[in-house]
Amino acid sequence: MDAFEYVAPRTLDEAYAAMSNGKTTALLAGGTDVIVQLRENRRHADQVLDVKHIPELMALKITADGGLSIGAAVPCAVIYENAEIAAKFPAVIDSASLIGGIQIQGRASLGGNVCNASPAADSIPSLIAQDTRLVIGSKSGTRELPIEEFFAGPGKNNLQPGELLIQLKIPAPKPRSGAFFNRFIPRNEMDIAVVNAGARIQLADDGETIADAKVAIGAVAPTPLVVPAAAQALIGKPANEETFAAAGEASAAAATPIADMRGSVAQRKHLAKVLTVRALRGALERAKENS
Repeated sequence: MDAFEYVAPRTLDEAYAAMSNGKTTALLAGGTDVIVQLRENRRHADQVLDVKHIPELMALKITADGGLSIGAAVPCAVIYENAEIAAKFPAVIDSASLIGGIQIQGRASLGGNVCNASPAADSIPSLIAQDTRLVIGSKSGTRELPIEEFFAGPGKNNLQPGELLIQLKIPAPKPRSGAFFNRFIPRNEMDIAVVNAGARIQLADDGETIADAKVAIGAVAPTPLVVPAAAQALIGKPANEETFAAAGEASAAAATPIADMRGSVAQRKHLAKVLTVRALRGALERAKENS
């Protein structure tokens, strides 16, 4: 590991100033990824900015309109231990409770998981399915973008020099809607997903027809994928196994995985279908509960 300076800004302005001092910077929102990367010389930095002391990045709340605002450095454990969030945004808990183990979840953040930009990240398909928007800041101001536009490749995101992720914004769930996330791993816990999937559906007034839907899959392409063809297979159709199977086929067709020691191309395509169907089943159950 190279020597670096540790900096712990207390405000966004202090962070922006440190990021514009000409030094190579690594941001630490939990450290469960970046410290390992620095130690193994996969990343190099002159300074490490610990952003867990900045109030905006540690804020967590249900907003006045019923949405969810998650500071980029809020630990996963703080999220899933919040009963109100668990009740209103269970798909967020699906992901937050799976990232690493209990010790890791006390430090690791959804913001850090997103910025790490792993194609197999367990937070991302769930957040995509729930139409999450990212608030990104710099000394020039803030900007927002849909989370699915944030990823540029394996381990690469679209943060510009001097920018940091401040907040994740999830809109309020609509009536008769539900979201769900699941994954396949070789072990019971603390493993990297071979494939994962998140889905959201909203039922029409009849409680049987799908009025709106969104499906996202991970670990099957250079970045997590939105699957528009899966949504097209769902919207306007009855919420049943036949419809879900068609959406699963669309996910399998959209998947462009590699073969490695964790799984073959054929296995990952099959899993993309299976996990999409399972995510839709879970989303349907929650949508009925939210009627």
